[in-house]
Amino acid sequence: MSTIDLNSDIGESFGAWTMGDDEAILDVVTSANIACGFHAGDPSHMRRTVRAAAARGVTIGAHVSYRDLAGFGRRFVDASPDELADDVIYQIGALQGMARAEGAGVTYVKPHGALYNTIVHHEQHARAVVDAVRALGGAADAADAAGANDGPGGPDGAGGSGALALLLLPGSRAAELAREAGIAVIGEAFADRAYTPSGTLVPRRESGAVIEDPREVAERMVRFATSGEIEATDGTVLRPEATSICLHGDTPGAVDLARAVRRGLEDAGVDVRSFA
Repeated sequence: MSTIDLNSDIGESFGAWTMGDDEAILDVVTSANIACGFHAGDPSHMRRTVRAAAARGVTIGAHVSYRDLAGFGRRFVDASPDELADDVIYQIGALQGMARAEGAGVTYVKPHGALYNTIVHHEQHARAVVDAVRALGGAADAADAAGANDGPGGPDGAGGSGALALLLLPGSRAAELAREAGIAVIGEAFADRAYTPSGTLVPRRESGAVIEDPREVAERMVRFATSGEIEATDGTVLRPEATSICLHGDTPGAVDLARAVRRGLEDAGVDVRSFA
């Protein structure tokens, strides 16, 4: 692929507690998944992060989660589909309000942590997230997501002017349901996470789940961006249909990792730019 988006989970500071170096990450990435208060973040941090992203021309997305502030959104919550859909709508709406206050808009939605992994297979929760995004899609005051896709070759899904897209794991049930609902899907690959042979992420509780070496991370992502390949833990070669690369803002050495990936991609002739 000749172009790739770099996204990062940011805005995760809360009160007097600081998580990551958002300002430095925003100088590297092209899309920002901003925490909406349910796993991390608070209103003031949300607005400051929106302001910083908008000032750099970085595309803004809502990073929505189960209601699990104590667990950083990494625990499954057995919410009813209606409750989960309402929680997702609430979070997106909060970020849209902050973006509007800063003269910006929200272009896409990315689930966080346990919610992200659950909707790979969980039918009811996947459908609840899709229903929530569809309910707000027509009201989004952001850029046209019609060009978004989850693989080289063009648009995959609808996403007319002002529509919200979904940033998801390729092959997930949520991605299938989103396409059926006419929502644009952007598939993503993970720079700093190990993959299972089936194409899912190795659980964080397992050794080696997070990759922290900048050289290794950059080499993996250059290989992916130039050949479409990522190697799983057992050596299986995966070919995820993705046009965005995720760089976690809370990974140790996150800024160094992000800079190494961007430098590696640009040196390889890959055009780094937002999908929007």
